[in-house]
Amino acid sequence: MEFINSTAATPLGRVLLSGAVVNFVLVILGSLLGLLFKKGIPEKVRTTLMNGMALCVIYIGVTGLFEENTNIIIIILSFAVGAIIGELIDLDRRINILGEKLETKLNKNGGNTKISDGFVTATLLFCVGAMSIVGSVSSGISGDNSTLYSKSVIDCVSAMAFTSSLGIGVMLSAFPVIILEGGVTLLAAVISPFLTDAGIANMSVIGSLLIIALALNMLGLTKIKVMNYLPAMLLPLIICNFI
Repeated sequence: MEFINSTAATPLGRVLLSGAVVNFVLVILGSLLGLLFKKGIPEKVRTTLMNGMALCVIYIGVTGLFEENTNIIIIILSFAVGAIIGELIDLDRRINILGEKLETKLNKNGGNTKISDGFVTATLLFCVGAMSIVGSVSSGISGDNSTLYSKSVIDCVSAMAFTSSLGIGVMLSAFPVIILEGGVTLLAAVISPFLTDAGIANMSVIGSLLIIALALNMLGLTKIKVMNYLPAMLLPLIICNFI
Protein backbone atom coordinates (compact mmCIF):
# COMPACT_ATOMS: atom_id res chain seq x y z
CA MET A 1 0.00 0.00 0.00
CA GLU A 2 2.86 2.36 0.83
CA PHE A 3 4.45 1.59 -2.55
CA ILE A 4 1.22 2.38 -4.41
CA ASN A 5 0.79 5.68 -2.56
CA SER A 6 4.39 6.74 -3.23
CA THR A 7 4.09 5.78 -6.89
CA ALA A 8 0.84 7.70 -7.33
CA ALA A 9 2.51 10.80 -5.90
CA THR A 10 4.69 11.14 -9.03
CA PRO A 11 3.37 12.30 -12.44
CA LEU A 12 4.53 9.12 -14.18
CA GLY A 13 3.10 7.03 -11.34
CA ARG A 14 -0.32 8.60 -11.85
CA VAL A 15 -0.22 7.54 -15.49
CA LEU A 16 0.74 3.96 -14.58
CA LEU A 17 -2.09 3.78 -12.04
CA SER A 18 -4.55 5.84 -14.06
CA GLY A 19 -7.87 5.03 -15.68
CA ALA A 20 -6.10 5.24 -19.06
CA VAL A 21 -4.54 1.85 -18.40
CA VAL A 22 -7.91 0.39 -17.37
CA ASN A 23 -9.48 1.89 -20.50
CA PHE A 24 -6.79 0.24 -22.64
CA VAL A 25 -7.39 -3.17 -21.07
CA LEU A 26 -11.20 -2.98 -21.27
CA VAL A 27 -11.20 -1.96 -24.94
CA ILE A 28 -9.13 -5.05 -25.69
CA LEU A 29 -11.41 -7.20 -23.49
CA GLY A 30 -14.54 -5.86 -25.19
CA SER A 31 -12.99 -6.50 -28.60
CA LEU A 32 -12.16 -10.09 -27.67
CA LEU A 33 -15.75 -10.61 -26.54
CA GLY A 34 -16.95 -9.09 -29.80
CA LEU A 35 -14.90 -11.60 -31.79
CA LEU A 36 -16.99 -14.32 -30.18
CA PHE A 37 -20.04 -12.83 -31.90
CA LYS A 38 -18.74 -13.19 -35.45
CA LYS A 39 -22.22 -13.09 -36.96
CA GLY A 40 -22.69 -9.68 -35.49
CA ILE A 41 -24.95 -8.24 -32.84
CA PRO A 42 -28.37 -7.23 -34.28
CA GLU A 43 -28.66 -3.53 -35.04
CA LYS A 44 -31.62 -3.05 -32.69
CA VAL A 45 -29.65 -4.62 -29.83
CA ARG A 46 -26.65 -2.40 -30.56
CA THR A 47 -28.87 0.69 -30.67
CA THR A 48 -30.46 -0.20 -27.35
CA LEU A 49 -27.05 -0.81 -25.79
CA MET A 50 -25.67 2.52 -27.00
CA ASN A 51 -28.77 4.40 -25.81
CA GLY A 52 -28.38 2.79 -22.40
CA MET A 53 -24.73 3.85 -22.31
CA ALA A 54 -25.77 7.40 -23.27
CA LEU A 55 -28.15 7.55 -20.30
CA CYS A 56 -25.28 6.47 -18.04
CA VAL A 57 -23.13 9.23 -19.53
CA ILE A 58 -25.85 11.77 -18.67
CA TYR A 59 -25.80 10.55 -15.08
CA ILE A 60 -22.00 10.91 -14.96
CA GLY A 61 -22.26 14.45 -16.28
CA VAL A 62 -25.03 15.51 -13.89
CA THR A 63 -23.22 14.18 -10.82
CA GLY A 64 -20.19 16.29 -11.71
CA LEU A 65 -22.10 19.57 -11.78
CA PHE A 66 -22.26 20.09 -8.03
CA GLU A 67 -18.77 21.27 -7.18
CA GLU A 68 -17.82 23.72 -4.46
CA ASN A 69 -15.78 26.88 -5.17
CA THR A 70 -17.46 27.42 -8.55
CA ASN A 71 -18.37 30.78 -10.05
CA ILE A 72 -21.13 30.99 -12.69
CA ILE A 73 -19.56 34.13 -14.20
CA ILE A 74 -16.29 32.29 -14.77
CA ILE A 75 -18.16 29.35 -16.30
CA ILE A 76 -20.19 31.59 -18.66
CA LEU A 77 -17.12 33.60 -19.64
CA SER A 78 -15.12 30.43 -20.25
CA PHE A 79 -17.85 28.97 -22.44
CA ALA A 80 -18.20 32.19 -24.44
CA VAL A 81 -14.49 32.71 -25.06
CA GLY A 82 -13.83 28.98 -25.42
CA ALA A 83 -16.56 28.61 -28.04
CA ILE A 84 -15.06 31.43 -30.10
CA ILE A 85 -11.58 29.90 -29.90
CA GLY A 86 -12.94 26.44 -30.67
CA GLU A 87 -14.85 27.62 -33.72
CA LEU A 88 -11.89 29.60 -35.05
CA ILE A 89 -9.66 26.53 -34.70
CA ASP A 90 -12.58 24.21 -35.62
CA LEU A 91 -11.29 21.20 -33.71
CA ASP A 92 -14.33 19.15 -34.71
CA ARG A 93 -13.59 19.50 -38.44
CA ARG A 94 -9.87 18.89 -37.96
CA ILE A 95 -10.52 15.66 -36.06
CA ASN A 96 -12.87 14.45 -38.79
CA ILE A 97 -10.27 15.28 -41.46
CA LEU A 98 -7.65 13.40 -39.43
CA GLY A 99 -9.94 10.36 -39.31
CA GLU A 100 -10.49 10.49 -43.07
CA LYS A 101 -6.75 10.77 -43.75
CA LEU A 102 -6.05 7.89 -41.39
CA GLU A 103 -8.60 5.70 -43.14
CA THR A 104 -7.21 6.62 -46.57
CA LYS A 105 -3.68 5.81 -45.44
CA LEU A 106 -4.67 2.43 -44.01
CA ASN A 107 -6.51 1.53 -47.22
CA LYS A 108 -3.61 2.61 -49.46
CA ASN A 109 -2.05 -0.06 -51.66
CA GLY A 110 -4.90 -2.51 -51.24
CA GLY A 111 -5.16 -2.27 -47.47
CA ASN A 112 -7.72 -4.25 -45.54
CA THR A 113 -10.86 -2.12 -45.45
CA LYS A 114 -12.33 -4.20 -42.65
CA ILE A 115 -9.40 -3.44 -40.34
CA SER A 116 -9.20 0.26 -41.20
CA ASP A 117 -12.95 0.82 -40.84
CA GLY A 118 -12.96 -0.74 -37.39
CA PHE A 119 -9.81 1.06 -36.28
CA VAL A 120 -10.88 4.53 -37.46
CA THR A 121 -14.46 4.23 -36.23
CA ALA A 122 -13.43 2.98 -32.78
CA THR A 123 -10.54 5.44 -32.42
CA LEU A 124 -12.82 8.41 -33.09
CA LEU A 125 -15.46 7.00 -30.75
CA PHE A 126 -13.10 6.22 -27.86
CA CYS A 127 -10.64 9.13 -28.16
CA VAL A 128 -12.68 12.05 -29.46
CA GLY A 129 -14.93 13.04 -26.62
CA ALA A 130 -15.25 15.10 -23.51
CA MET A 131 -14.99 12.07 -21.22
CA SER A 132 -11.48 11.26 -22.50
CA ILE A 133 -10.17 14.75 -21.81
CA VAL A 134 -12.14 15.48 -18.63
CA GLY A 135 -11.38 12.06 -17.18
CA SER A 136 -7.68 12.26 -17.98
CA VAL A 137 -7.34 15.76 -16.54
CA SER A 138 -9.12 14.70 -13.33
CA SER A 139 -6.91 11.63 -13.12
CA GLY A 140 -3.73 13.66 -13.49
CA ILE A 141 -4.69 16.57 -11.25
CA SER A 142 -6.38 14.84 -8.33
CA GLY A 143 -5.92 11.12 -8.96
CA ASP A 144 -9.71 10.78 -9.41
CA ASN A 145 -10.21 8.04 -12.01
CA SER A 146 -13.99 7.68 -11.64
CA THR A 147 -14.79 9.29 -15.01
CA LEU A 148 -12.22 7.20 -16.88
CA TYR A 149 -13.38 4.03 -15.11
CA SER A 150 -16.96 4.74 -16.18
CA LYS A 151 -15.81 5.51 -19.72
CA SER A 152 -13.81 2.28 -19.74
CA VAL A 153 -16.92 0.18 -19.05
CA ILE A 154 -18.87 2.05 -21.74
CA ASP A 155 -15.98 1.57 -24.21
CA CYS A 156 -15.85 -2.13 -23.36
CA VAL A 157 -19.53 -2.56 -24.26
CA SER A 158 -19.08 -0.43 -27.40
CA ALA A 159 -15.97 -2.35 -28.45
CA MET A 160 -17.86 -5.62 -28.14
CA ALA A 161 -20.69 -4.32 -30.34
CA PHE A 162 -18.43 -2.82 -33.00
CA THR A 163 -15.91 -5.67 -33.16
CA SER A 164 -18.71 -8.12 -33.87
CA SER A 165 -19.46 -6.28 -37.12
CA LEU A 166 -16.28 -4.31 -38.00
CA GLY A 167 -13.68 -6.87 -37.00
CA ILE A 168 -10.35 -6.87 -35.19
CA GLY A 169 -9.45 -3.33 -36.25
CA VAL A 170 -11.51 -2.10 -33.30
CA MET A 171 -9.02 -3.73 -30.91
CA LEU A 172 -6.16 -1.67 -32.37
CA SER A 173 -7.91 1.51 -31.20
CA ALA A 174 -6.81 0.63 -27.65
CA PHE A 175 -3.35 2.00 -28.47
CA PRO A 176 -4.45 5.53 -29.44
CA VAL A 177 -6.63 5.48 -26.30
CA ILE A 178 -3.75 4.88 -23.91
CA ILE A 179 -1.45 7.29 -25.79
CA LEU A 180 -3.99 10.13 -25.68
CA GLU A 181 -5.38 9.58 -22.19
CA GLY A 182 -2.01 8.69 -20.71
CA GLY A 183 -0.43 11.78 -22.27
CA VAL A 184 -3.14 14.13 -20.99
CA THR A 185 -2.96 12.51 -17.54
CA LEU A 186 0.81 13.03 -17.43
CA LEU A 187 0.52 16.66 -18.56
CA ALA A 188 -2.19 17.39 -15.99
CA ALA A 189 -0.11 15.77 -13.23
CA VAL A 190 2.89 17.93 -14.13
CA ILE A 191 0.97 21.23 -14.04
CA SER A 192 -1.28 20.34 -11.08
CA PRO A 193 0.94 22.07 -8.45
CA PHE A 194 0.30 25.39 -10.20
CA LEU A 195 -3.51 25.10 -10.26
CA THR A 196 -6.01 26.54 -7.78
CA ASP A 197 -8.93 24.66 -6.22
CA ALA A 198 -11.38 27.14 -7.77
CA GLY A 199 -9.86 26.66 -11.22
CA ILE A 200 -10.13 22.88 -10.96
CA ALA A 201 -13.73 23.08 -9.67
CA ASN A 202 -14.91 25.35 -12.50
CA MET A 203 -13.08 23.21 -15.04
CA SER A 204 -14.84 20.11 -13.68
CA VAL A 205 -18.28 21.71 -14.06
CA ILE A 206 -17.55 22.73 -17.65
CA GLY A 207 -16.28 19.22 -18.36
CA SER A 208 -19.46 17.74 -16.89
CA LEU A 209 -21.60 19.97 -19.12
CA LEU A 210 -19.63 18.78 -22.15
CA ILE A 211 -20.17 15.17 -21.07
CA ILE A 212 -23.94 15.81 -20.98
CA ALA A 213 -23.72 17.36 -24.47
CA LEU A 214 -21.86 14.26 -25.67
CA ALA A 215 -24.63 12.04 -24.28
CA LEU A 216 -27.32 14.09 -26.07
CA ASN A 217 -25.40 13.56 -29.31
CA MET A 218 -25.21 9.83 -28.60
CA LEU A 219 -29.00 9.75 -28.26
CA GLY A 220 -29.38 11.60 -31.55
CA LEU A 221 -31.16 14.51 -29.89
CA THR A 222 -28.53 17.11 -30.81
CA LYS A 223 -25.55 17.59 -33.10
CA ILE A 224 -23.41 19.70 -30.81
CA LYS A 225 -19.78 20.06 -31.89
CA VAL A 226 -18.49 19.14 -28.45
CA MET A 227 -14.85 19.23 -29.54
CA ASN A 228 -15.16 22.93 -30.37
CA TYR A 229 -16.00 23.66 -26.72
CA LEU A 230 -12.92 21.95 -25.29
CA PRO A 231 -10.91 25.22 -25.04
CA ALA A 232 -13.55 26.38 -22.52
CA MET A 233 -12.27 23.72 -20.10
CA LEU A 234 -8.83 25.28 -19.92
CA LEU A 235 -9.92 28.88 -19.37
CA PRO A 236 -10.97 28.56 -15.68
CA LEU A 237 -7.47 27.29 -14.87
CA ILE A 238 -6.06 30.47 -16.41
CA ILE A 239 -8.68 32.92 -15.13
CA CYS A 240 -8.55 31.69 -11.52
CA ASN A 241 -4.78 32.08 -11.44
CA PHE A 242 -5.13 35.81 -12.13
CA ILE A 243 -8.21 36.62 -9.99
